[in-house]
Amino acid sequence: MSVHIESKKDDVASNVLMPGDPKRCEYIAKKFLSNAKLINTVRGMTGYTGYYKSKKVTVFPSGMGIPSMGIYSYELFKDYEVNNIIRIGTMGSYTNLNLKDIVLVTNSITNSNFGRFLCNYPNNYISADADLNSIIEKTAGDINMKICKGNIFSSDVFYEQNNNFKDKVEKFSVLGVEMESFALFTVAKMLGKRAACLLMVSDSFNFPDKLSSKEREQGLDDLITLALEASLKL
Repeated sequence: MSVHIESKKDDVASNVLMPGDPKRCEYIAKKFLSNAKLINTVRGMTGYTGYYKSKKVTVFPSGMGIPSMGIYSYELFKDYEVNNIIRIGTMGSYTNLNLKDIVLVTNSITNSNFGRFLCNYPNNYISADADLNSIIEKTAGDINMKICKGNIFSSDVFYEQNNNFKDKVEKFSVLGVEMESFALFTVAKMLGKRAACLLMVSDSFNFPDKLSSKEREQGLDDLITLALEASLKL
């Protein structure tokens, strides 16, 4: 057990898929995993461990935002000796990406001081693990799944007033925005672990269409399949 996770150590696999939404964990466990077992209910963060094509995999929610991701990824890496975490989530597009396009994050850029206070990490940008990204990219090719690669803005604020997203695109070459990857990558780097982030476009700053809450919960099957297939190679 850790401060926020009640699981036994053996209940958590070395490879973890990490959506933000606890309900998405339940959906993944029921649809994609065999012999899935509920391993955590503390604070409603329902995590599951099961098997995907005989590979033991844990799906565990991060919650929303950099602080929440920082807590759960730290405890999974540190207390449960997890080796790899792949974040699977959604993003808002700043560019010409379409709804349901899949992005493999190369670098995460932030407006947060998380890294500085966590471990004196001095930069506002951090890379995903290159080897893990390479495995995911190769897997996408193997299963003929189209993905984009690029930078993401990992914001500490959802309702950012006067957000000039075009300035962020010009300054940081980011494709869009989410709220967790910077914390995940920083914790992984600090602890000598591997982390990656796969995102599906759920809305855009360039057009009004967006995925519904149910579509965000249950409409990420391609992204989930890619992450699970990549986990077979870890």
